[in-house]
Amino acid sequence: MESTFTHGHFRELSMSYDEALARLPEELKKEGFGVITEIDLKATFKAKLGVDFRRYRILGACNPTFAHKALQADPRIGVLLPCNVALYESDAGKAVVGAIDPMQTLGAGAQAPALAELAREVGARLERALAGLP
Repeated sequence: MESTFTHGHFRELSMSYDEALARLPEELKKEGFGVITEIDLKATFKAKLGVDFRRYRILGACNPTFAHKALQADPRIGVLLPCNVALYESDAGKAVVGAIDPMQTLGAGAQAPALAELAREVGARLERALAGLP
């Protein structure tokens, strides 16, 4: 099942959450992204709020070449970096993965046409990375 959220694209996977978590960085790497941050929301919410939450990770993916180009075009773009990729376990126990749509952030209202083109390329690469997960 695929769905579009205003700021990203999501799809349910046929693999487990643990399998997807292990494979996701590899799929991102194939498209030139490295994972530079990882937030475990389940652990964070337990530690900070004392509440239980579903297994949920946010991976900050960065393609240094594209990040450099974007920041050269407009240094304010840094507030939109890195590209977030979310992986969570649904109520039905299925792994769900999603990535930000750079056209909604980086490309939205871009003053420089180069930023919109860059956003399209980053978005295409993120979609291919997620498509590598069954």
